This record gives sequence, C-alpha cells and structure tokens, in this order.
Amino acid sequence: MRKTSAVLATLSLAALALTGCSAAPSFAGAVCDRTASPAVADSVTVEGDLGEKPDVTVFTPVKSDSTEFSDVTTGDGETLTSDVQPLVLDITFYGGDSGEKLYESEYNGDRSRVHSIAYWAQRSPGLESVLECATGGTRTVAVLTQEDFGESNAQAFGLADGESVVAVIDVLDVLLPKAEGASQFNDARGLPTVVRAPDGTPGIIIPDSAAPEDTVTQTLIRGDGAEVTKESVVVTNIMAVGWDDKTVATSTWGAEPNIGLAAEELVGSTVGSQLLVIAPGAEGASATAIVVDILGIVPVPEQ
Repeated sequence: MRKTSAVLATLSLAALALTGCSAAPSFAGAVCDRTASPAVADSVTVEGDLGEKPDVTVFTPVKSDSTEFSDVTTGDGETLTSDVQPLVLDITFYGGDSGEKLYESEYNGDRSRVHSIAYWAQRSPGLESVLECATGGTRTVAVLTQEDFGESNAQAFGLADGESVVAVIDVLDVLLPKAEGASQFNDARGLPTVVRAPDGTPGIIIPDSAAPEDTVTQTLIRGDGAEVTKESVVVTNIMAVGWDDKTVATSTWGAEPNIGLAAEELVGSTVGSQLLVIAPGAEGASATAIVVDILGIVPVPEQ
C-alpha cells in the first residue's frame, strides 16, 4: 500500500469558480476523440485477457516518425479526462526493430497500483497522448518514437539509433477525477465555504469566527458509488487549510492522489462524495479545515 507525499501549495481563491458540467468527456478542454492509427494494429498481434501477460507478436521492423496508437479492446469504464486522474495499468514495451521485450509491469492483478498519466509520462512522455481519453477496460497498442519513449530509456535498453518502441497497454481501471454526485444542503453558519474550479480543485474560505471545539463532518456532495467501510482502502484527493492563517497546508490536487485505509470520518460515505471535515486544534495548534474527494475504493493488496 502506498501513500503519496503531500504537496505544499498556495491557492488563489479569487480564481476559483463553481464547478460546471460538461456535455461530453473532455481532456484539457478538448472533447475526447480517440482517433486510432490503423497501421499500428497491422504491425502487432495481441492475444490474452486484459490484465494478464499478453501473447504479443511484433512484425518487425515497426517504425514511425510520430507516436501512434490503436485500441485493440475498448472498455466501458470511466474516461480519462485529466493527466492527474487516478488509473491502474499494466504495460509492456518491445523493441520496434528486434521485437524483443524491453520491460513489463507486474501483471499481478493488484488494483491498488494507482498512479496517473502524469506519473507514466515522466517515464515515457509519449504515453500522455496515448492514454488521453482512454476508458477503463481498454487495451491499446502504441508505437512510440525514441523521443517519446525517453532518450534515457532508449540508451538503457540499447535501442538502435532511431528505433521505435511498441507498447501494449492494459488500462485496468480508471477512477473518478473529482467528486461527482448530488450537492447537499448544510447549515454552514460558522463553517468554511467551499468553492470549486472546473477541474474540481477546491478552495476553502475560512470565516472570521472561532473554529469549532469538536470535530465536524459535513457531506457537500453525495456520490452514488460504493460505500466506504472501516476496512476500505480509499483513493482520495485532499486539501487542508489552517483555520488561523487561512493558507493551504496540504494538497494532493495536481499530484498523485492519497491512498490508505479509510479515516473514521469517511466511513459510511460513498465513492464520488466530497466531505468537509473540521479537525480542532490540539496542544495550541490551529484547527484545520479539510476537503476530501472520495475518488474510489481499491482492493486490499494480497500479502
């Protein structure tokens, strides 16, 4: 089980607007359109079930001047609409000239291996365009240039000059990018106001009144996903603001999400929900206002 590092951030609340709804899935503001490259499918055959090590034949040499892809199987899961949206994938790379396997991920069925497009693009930049707007349950075959595979990777695997790389990618699961559900009415007197940018990033406006002396939990958005139990391993985005200094202390927005056993305040909530939790100060410390988006529940990894 992994817990990502907190990202310290500042946030201009004036720049935030209430969240709007889009008519169709979009990535970075552009409506999703996964236009495939048919030539890719003719260069590779892939057999086997999604999530299992595929049986791949590469009809060498496979070369391309740009990154191309073709979906072998299109899943009906959640759509990837952000480069920081949580996803779980397995991936194998092959040399375009040799057809030899260069790298393969775990293929162990562990759905808690949650990362993001941004995480994978740091390791192979071309994966960003390949994964944009993909859906959970999709198997994709891609051809990457050396530049999009990563020059350091090309050197490490001893690729020939200009050799392309073939990637077989299984998108096992895609989690929510933000809280999605029905807005809830709460008595907010004396409590913070929460606003949201279009991508779901919250802004927390702390009132001038004193913080509550006891823990307060409110459901701001109620999702319609699975219910969180005390045994649940939950994937969340979190933002925390100090009550006294009114500045962001911790945020996972724009970075890897937080993964761990459900806190007591989350138990009984549902996936897709957004909670506001006020944690009172202790031993002279300031109280903290925390907004939690519940993006998904993942199975506990087998030991």
